[in-house]
Amino acid sequence: MKKERIIAVAGPTASGKTAFAVTLAKKLGGEVISNDSMQIYRGMEIGTAAPTVDEMGGIPHHMIGIAEPLAEFSCADYAASAKNIIKEVISRKKVPIFCGGTGLYLDAVLKVNDFSASVKNDALREELSAFAEINGADALHERLRAVDPQSADAIHKNNVRRVIRAIEIFETTGITKTEWDKKSVEKPSEYDATVIVLDFLSRELLYSRIDLRVDAMMDAGLEAEVRSLWENGLLSPKKPAFQAIGYKEFIPYFEGKATLSETADAIKLATRRYAKRQITWFKRYDNAIFLHPDREDGTVKSPEELFAEAGL
Repeated sequence: MKKERIIAVAGPTASGKTAFAVTLAKKLGGEVISNDSMQIYRGMEIGTAAPTVDEMGGIPHHMIGIAEPLAEFSCADYAASAKNIIKEVISRKKVPIFCGGTGLYLDAVLKVNDFSASVKNDALREELSAFAEINGADALHERLRAVDPQSADAIHKNNVRRVIRAIEIFETTGITKTEWDKKSVEKPSEYDATVIVLDFLSRELLYSRIDLRVDAMMDAGLEAEVRSLWENGLLSPKKPAFQAIGYKEFIPYFEGKATLSETADAIKLATRRYAKRQITWFKRYDNAIFLHPDREDGTVKSPEELFAEAGL
């Protein structure tokens, strides 16, 4: 049976994924599917760098602003929704083009994952959530490390929802999330997928682009966007919005414990650290096409140049 063709543009934040994905869509006749775990939430457009109408360039974009910030939207939920959109895009004789930096979500689409939809233990989730509330995120993270150190290394301690999920998988099935992931990798994907990873030669240039992006977000009204979430009780460890970089960093500012400048610096630092983790994640993609958006002289290539290099 012939596999359906899809393309995925991956890489760290601020690496030019959106512009390149739009160029691919125009050249190949495609539609873009966001692969960002936070762009799915409404009212978080600035902080998640959701593409503007101008940036979309007339290309249909999917999986952006489809859920309320308080809604639970898991990796399994994303995969199920994205696979339905793939079918819809293909029915229009277009190429589905994923674009984003959430490697876990991309893996959920590209790889066969037996446990994601079936393993569920609501009582255990509530117990673990209460444990984190009483003992703190560090203690919960150490609980994960005791049973699945590889997942603990991959999941940040502040991402309480994902830490709980990994513990839930182990305690419900007796098999670690790491082992389940290995089993899923062994099975062939249902798609003919081409993954393109944007990989900067200069880490400092990438970090500079991240800093400029955060400055632009602040100028675009990020403080007001986050304040609205804060005032509506949506910035707490139990809410999805709390996991997004650029949001929880404002809490000390709203509490009068930090200046706006210090908040911007904290967002820049957290984003650079996240970019480093993204780079590590995507380097595991052995069969991906790795493209360098920058040249040795520090200049940045156009999306059209990258398209020519991709050889699609």
